[in-house]
Amino acid sequence: MKIGVPKEIKDREYRVGLSPDCIRALVQRGHQIWVQKDAAHKVGFYDDDYEQAGATVVDTAAEVFQQAHLIVKVKEPLPQEFKLLNKQHTLFTFLHLAPNIALTDALLDSECIAIAYESVTDDNGRFPLLAPMSEIAGRLSVQVGAHLLEMRQGGRGVLLGGATKTSKGKVLVLGGGVVGRNAAQIAVGMGAQVTIVDQSPDCLNSLETQFGDKVTALQSSRETIAAQIRDADLVIGAAMAPNANAPKLITRSMLKTMNNGAVLVDVAIDQGGCSETSRPTSHSNPSYVECGVIHYCVSNIPGAVARTSTLALNNATLPFVTELADKGCHQALAENSYLRDGVNVYQGKLTQAAIAKDQNKPFYEISELL
Repeated sequence: MKIGVPKEIKDREYRVGLSPDCIRALVQRGHQIWVQKDAAHKVGFYDDDYEQAGATVVDTAAEVFQQAHLIVKVKEPLPQEFKLLNKQHTLFTFLHLAPNIALTDALLDSECIAIAYESVTDDNGRFPLLAPMSEIAGRLSVQVGAHLLEMRQGGRGVLLGGATKTSKGKVLVLGGGVVGRNAAQIAVGMGAQVTIVDQSPDCLNSLETQFGDKVTALQSSRETIAAQIRDADLVIGAAMAPNANAPKLITRSMLKTMNNGAVLVDVAIDQGGCSETSRPTSHSNPSYVECGVIHYCVSNIPGAVARTSTLALNNATLPFVTELADKGCHQALAENSYLRDGVNVYQGKLTQAAIAKDQNKPFYEISELL
């Protein structure tokens, strides 16, 4: 298989689709790989490392796309990359199509096969390629939030762990999945008063088992969120629906009840965000203030720790990349139902029901197309 690894061009995105160790493993299996120059030098993987692993280093993304059939990335293609995709390509990357109609249309027009990391499943119906990035984003969300609460960042000057004879900072986590649990773990470790809301009784029971009395776990409802958000110093938006737009759990009227200088970190922004006031930001301009609340809505939060994130992501994706390369895309999809679940676009047709519903587009069942 001919595999291509372009350099990411999203703002301050230094992760890379395949590390030199991954390249070496694939080359040993007989695959040819093209890597764009300086694709990962920011995280300490240099062109010489890729060449020594057996890859061919080329100057431009266009050369990568021209040579390769399987394109392995980290983030979704941006407009300047749309024209590089065509029907010879299988694209394997994070896509988060639900709120991104322009990208969906571009992928459909290209007639490529687009497999989204966040849609690939496992035996338990979970998302093994999304999980490591969710873990990192959850942990970073509290770290970022604590920083933004500092006075010089415009925050209300609250230390999450408090101090002797002072109150602890209050952290509200919306959603008890991988992001929420990891956010809660860090917040508890920092000494904060932590509340998690989730709609699943099983999830709430699990949270109570995991955290005991260190966390208050509450059944999610509009009334519960409205009551808890008033006094929260830091809110973590961790509620996401697979392959669909995130639920809008926070209304503008709720935000207006919060203290000035409180912080909202909306980790669900890749799927449209869970607040009515959330809009995507970048690592260069990560935050803005609305209703007196600091919003942090960076759509590639794990990119802040790009080396750790690259290694964690590659560990998860390499077995699937290997299967696609060894068997070819069509055979791999036919034989692996978990990988097949990851297909979002197949040769001009949209194959995720939730995305099709959100964008009012025709839906096609992938198993019928293969």
